[in-house]
Amino acid sequence: MTAASRFFCADAARARPDPLAGTAPYGSTWILIEYRGGWPPNGFDGLPLEPDTKRLVFSAAQAVRARILLVRRHGRRLSEGPPMWAVLRYGDDGAHRQTWGTWTRDEDLVGIVAALGTPGGLKDPPVVLVCAHGLHDACCAVRGRPVGRALSERWPDLVWECTHIGGDRFAANVVVAPDGVYYGNLDAASSVEVVGEHLADRVHADHLRGYTNLFPPQQTAVAAVLGNVGPAGRHHYVVGETTRHGDRWLVRVVGRTPRSAVYDVAVRSHRTPPRQLTCRGRSPSSTVVYEAVSIVVVGPP
Repeated sequence: MTAASRFFCADAARARPDPLAGTAPYGSTWILIEYRGGWPPNGFDGLPLEPDTKRLVFSAAQAVRARILLVRRHGRRLSEGPPMWAVLRYGDDGAHRQTWGTWTRDEDLVGIVAALGTPGGLKDPPVVLVCAHGLHDACCAVRGRPVGRALSERWPDLVWECTHIGGDRFAANVVVAPDGVYYGNLDAASSVEVVGEHLADRVHADHLRGYTNLFPPQQTAVAAVLGNVGPAGRHHYVVGETTRHGDRWLVRVVGRTPRSAVYDVAVRSHRTPPRQLTCRGRSPSSTVVYEAVSIVVVGPP
């Protein structure tokens, strides 16, 4: 296959175009492991770690549905001192709960297990993760690395490149943790604008894939409200009652600020025809798409 004819999943998704809203994976805990060597295609699973340590970390992560990500600074810029690890948690109160440590031997990673069992300290600002996992998907490298460079130049202490975070076809993907906010379809210029706005507590609907503490129909509803009324803080809206009738949901989105309203958002879903969703995919797959079909104001102002 020539370079001109090579399939890139992110190009295909933009051409269709695939909706972003409602595509953030569910979860509220992230484990970061700084790994300065080459990343295996399957990330943490493929690392040649001491077997008992690897099993303990994986089992503890699985028990709380934590996502394990390998991380590094852009361009493999070395951090000072030994490699780091972190446990990041999103709380319903919006607090950034973070625990950080270092490791020089495989056995040091057992500290992650202990950290998962403790609340963690309150820490601000969040961590900005850019998927640049080229061996997992070509688009993550082609589109992710320029974004990693641009963001690292602007916020060198906050930004890490990371392994697969889901949704290759939306590359470049960025997740802000432990805020639990996914952004997609970014390039170098838009990523600096989006992350800058996020750090100023203004989440825009453009490029928003969703909040990871919500399920896809709820993510879609919040994105629809933001698209309708404009940007808002990460915790300015919460999801209330959600009811389902077949392929349709009614999601109540409640504003938490004095001047914000209450909305009922109707969301419907449908399954797409089979198609190639990743650069490495060999067989077509279908996916469920969510879209907001109406927004009704049901409360003040």
